Amino acid sequence: EICEGVSFNTIAREWRCKWSGDNEKSSLVKLQKELNAVTSQLKAVKGVKNVQRVVCGGCLDFKVITALSEDTFGDWEKAEFAPEKDFLAAIKAIDGVTVVETQTYTLETVF
Repeated sequence: EICEGVSFNTIAREWRCKWSGDNEKSSLVKLQKELNAVTSQLKAVKGVKNVQRVVCGGCLDFKVITALSEDTFGDWEKAEFAPEKDFLAAIKAIDGVTVVETQTYTLETVF
């Protein structure tokens, strides 16, 4: 519980960036290929609940959200969120990809 009435049982790690619509959205195509390349590694993370991909065609966001149970998140954090370093390095090398960032936050289903 963060404070009174604000509880959670899921912690998520988000990898995000901006992509370009240039060259028939080639940067978005390459981002998806890089995500596909690490999917099996993410599935193998102990305690993973799900992995979501968010794409916004208006603001050109690409986000990968990996959600874990609260009690297993610390182990993944100690492992430096593998394969995060490799994934971020790969997407930073894609032409048209900018503003590569990460964030950790809690998730709770309201209903």
